[in-house]
Amino acid sequence: MGGKGAVPDAAAYKAPLLVALSAILWLGTVSLLGRLCDFFYFLVHPRAGAKPGYASIRDKEQDFFIRRLYGAVQDLWNRPVCAVEDGALHVMKRTLVQGPTGVEGPKYAVHEGSKCASLASFDYLGFTSTDTYITPRVKDNIRTYGAVNSSSRVAGGTTLVHERMESLLAEFLGVEAAITYGTGFATNALAIPALAGKGSLILSDAFNHSSIVYGARLSCATIRVFRHNDAKHLEQLLREALARGQPGSGKPWDKVWVLIEGIYSMDGDVCNLKDIVAVCKKYKAYSFMDEAHSLGALGVNGRGCCEHAGVDPRDIDLLMGTLSKSFGAIGGYLAGSKAIIDHLRRHSPGHLYACSIPPGVAQQVLGALEVVTGRDGSGRGASKVATVQDNSNYMRARLLSMGLNVVGSWDSPVIIIMTYSVPAMAKFSRMCLERGLALVSVGPPAAPLLLARIRLCMSPHLSRKDLDGMLAIIDEVADVCGIKFWNRKAYGEAEAELQQLVASRQGAEAGAKATIAALAAAPCAIIRSSS
Repeated sequence: MGGKGAVPDAAAYKAPLLVALSAILWLGTVSLLGRLCDFFYFLVHPRAGAKPGYASIRDKEQDFFIRRLYGAVQDLWNRPVCAVEDGALHVMKRTLVQGPTGVEGPKYAVHEGSKCASLASFDYLGFTSTDTYITPRVKDNIRTYGAVNSSSRVAGGTTLVHERMESLLAEFLGVEAAITYGTGFATNALAIPALAGKGSLILSDAFNHSSIVYGARLSCATIRVFRHNDAKHLEQLLREALARGQPGSGKPWDKVWVLIEGIYSMDGDVCNLKDIVAVCKKYKAYSFMDEAHSLGALGVNGRGCCEHAGVDPRDIDLLMGTLSKSFGAIGGYLAGSKAIIDHLRRHSPGHLYACSIPPGVAQQVLGALEVVTGRDGSGRGASKVATVQDNSNYMRARLLSMGLNVVGSWDSPVIIIMTYSVPAMAKFSRMCLERGLALVSVGPPAAPLLLARIRLCMSPHLSRKDLDGMLAIIDEVADVCGIKFWNRKAYGEAEAELQQLVASRQGAEAGAKATIAALAAAPCAIIRSSS
């Protein structure tokens, strides 16, 4: 937690002994009963399963997990939404319809929706709803250019709006150039192979998103994984790899890339950017930072992790991010030096062959950037950035004060509540939904078995009254679910990092006086810079 980001051995990550034992007992019981059910079912129906003569689509263990384990909590995910409002979702109710056997897994019938307060959206700056400045311009753009281009960027899919969007994006980030892709996942998956290949070395943070992992594997480069947010371990691996050279031949590496994220979406912590950049510069390694969850949400002006950490963006070779979070659109971008961006324009298949971002979506991004930078003539952009940070810090302080184990960094809009056990996570999610609160559950395999959690995402749409209402629901449900594992050491770590953050912005005296209790009771602006 805090300014340098959470680390895997932080106190809040350690499950209480009784909770860990109960989670293991639950898993063992469910697995045993599932195996017994499968044994008797296939004994009676020996021909059930894969089509005769064909290989099974799924691995047997994967198939068992989906049917017998994931199937028991499937209602926590894939909840259909039938309407979206500012800070609220209309979540459709579903009734479990059990099939004749457990082979197909549970099915759900969709009925009418109910309005829920939302802590489940990545809409960090509140641009997904109708906007008085942006929406009319998007409508005009669609009338002019149509809904889609049906073409790649190099074959007729580039409009003036695309060029203006990329130019303003690069200016906002403080770099020379930017390039955009149709989706954020494709940005990582299809750009990394254009940056590294056989003979290259990739050092990847252990908590990196699956899109980064997929892109690294697709590149055919040699991959080394360093401990989450651990600059010392990164330097150790980098020094050893440079000394030994390529496996087998010992030749020097063609190039070395270090891949990290700005905010880690499953943990809510900010990367240890200063130290990692220092290591990259020391060993002449290229740096790549995914800012999907930090751009717009971190920094005084919303410019992301570099502004938050006080690092020159030109010291990062490639800044990556998505347009589906803070900008209320869809797509992804890469920004950096003109030389690297020009290389991607010529060699990245995601740019050369995939359809371009629809012109209306590009206009949405352009309009959001104009609001954030104040080019719309108002101060709404700065207000949105300040509000989402204040909401995040207030929510985090209140949750810690309740006795919940919360991980992540101050200022981060992603807040993680540790439930540790899957049954507690499931009960918590279901009870919150019944009370009109939508949030995200994270269990295995997305998180380790004993580290199940709830993820909350902040938005500037939420007023202090809204947050207090949500916190009342969370407080009530947490008591029922028994997840208030107050941890003195974890609380102390969070408070120490709060004091460190306030001291860096307002001076040592203000930092010494900062407490979680004061932040939970007072305006959250006490964390902001006095300037």
